[in-house]
Amino acid sequence: MSTYVISDIHGCLDEFLALLKKISFSAKDHLILAGDYIDRGPKSFEILEWMGHAPQNITFLKGNHDEEFASNVDVMNFVLENAPVKLKADSAKDTKALYRITQEFCKEQGALFDYYRTMGLLVRDKDVTLEDLRRWAAKLRSFDYLYRTKAAGRDCVIVHAGYIENLAPLKKLGSGYQTLEEFYIYARDEGYKWGGLRGGMVVSGHTPTIAEGRKTYTGGKVFRFHDKTKDCIFYDIDCGCCFWRQDPNAKLAALRLEDEKIFYYRKH
Repeated sequence: MSTYVISDIHGCLDEFLALLKKISFSAKDHLILAGDYIDRGPKSFEILEWMGHAPQNITFLKGNHDEEFASNVDVMNFVLENAPVKLKADSAKDTKALYRITQEFCKEQGALFDYYRTMGLLVRDKDVTLEDLRRWAAKLRSFDYLYRTKAAGRDCVIVHAGYIENLAPLKKLGSGYQTLEEFYIYARDEGYKWGGLRGGMVVSGHTPTIAEGRKTYTGGKVFRFHDKTKDCIFYDIDCGCCFWRQDPNAKLAALRLEDEKIFYYRKH
């Protein structure tokens, strides 16, 4: 049995399935997915549907895109309850109308709504209903923020963006993080500067390693860093798969925890 971690699929279902084939993933193995299943890539609908019948040996964690999707559905529910006309949640036609009304409402309020246009595409091209959106939002919302295990003789935390044991050091610096959960799904370089697990290992994604100027920039390979002060090993395994059109080095990565072996799948 092997334990693998993959993060930031972002609608790249074909690449994800190809990577599972490459690592010979089987029912005897355990896969931990560290969030951000949708947006940017071409197959958010297919990913959301696949989640409904995913194998039991897959653990799903929550990413910021997943939480934002669920929040957008909350906004649509609010608009539905206050709409001047009666709309049906199980009607694709009414959901299209509701989506347009919600767009206008959020524009008037100066609030962001469906920033990546994923919900709009689902509603327009896939005849998705509000009931479908609610079902997916409930699924995404049910995922945990963290997964704890042992890896390579160390305590290990798998999280979407960053792990910190408490926010006290950041609050003294005037950090914008109000909760640990915000840090778990939004942290970038500060996850490596202020976060970590003393004597342990933190595996995350969130920040593509093709992003120049970031601490985790490697040109598209998995980032590994050993903080000697904390004796903490950090991994960033988001290699920017969904950006393959902009960067030929973008790829999807899997980390096998038992021996820290890395596997890649590149679209081209």
